Amino acid sequence: MLEAHNLYSFYGKSPILQDLNVKVNQGSFTCVMGRNGVGKTTLLRTIMGLTDTTSGSMRFEGKDLSSLPTHKRATLGIGYIPQGREVIPRFTVRENIIMGTYARTDGKRTLPHHILELFPILKEFMNRRGGDLSGGQQQQLAIARALAMDPKILLLDEPTEGIQPNIVKDIEDVLVRLNREFGITIVLVDHNVKYARKVADQFIVLDKGRISVQGGPEDLTSDVVDKYLTF
Repeated sequence: MLEAHNLYSFYGKSPILQDLNVKVNQGSFTCVMGRNGVGKTTLLRTIMGLTDTTSGSMRFEGKDLSSLPTHKRATLGIGYIPQGREVIPRFTVRENIIMGTYARTDGKRTLPHHILELFPILKEFMNRRGGDLSGGQQQQLAIARALAMDPKILLLDEPTEGIQPNIVKDIEDVLVRLNREFGITIVLVDHNVKYARKVADQFIVLDKGRISVQGGPEDLTSDVVDKYLTF
């Protein structure tokens, strides 16, 4: 579904990602892991076309992404939930979600019903401004907004960071449902080794902009955790 070969990505003249080869299968759940500053966020931003320059090849469902601007990548079905959530604080919950529909190619601008079933708290706060929600509620809103575009794949950058534990569990459960029940491919940047071992089909460990380890959950051993993931 998503493939990168010999991928380099730059901010200015500095290479952040170096010679990455990544393959994400349709319907899979991939966890991208590593210590802070190793290139995890840059990988997701590169897929979305948000870094300065790239080299190598990157394809989504066989389509070359290299010349496509970010909004065109979104219309292909690539949903992105960045760190910091980036909800629009003065827009209501409803307006924030409807914004996601503008990446749809079928012209629908209605609020998808299944989103409210996944995030019932948002149904209660539909007319509340996004800036008045708690951090966890804003994260749920950011995911709901991405789902409104009817994505084929979701890229999530540490969606549970700094969020109260009960909402962390809710978000983790929703991601599993989106993958298992709705068939949405998930690429998740996360530090939770236990969760990765439980839900991921594959994991990618980055170190200094390169892939150090890649494999299935059985390959996420204690030695790998100690060498690349322990702070």
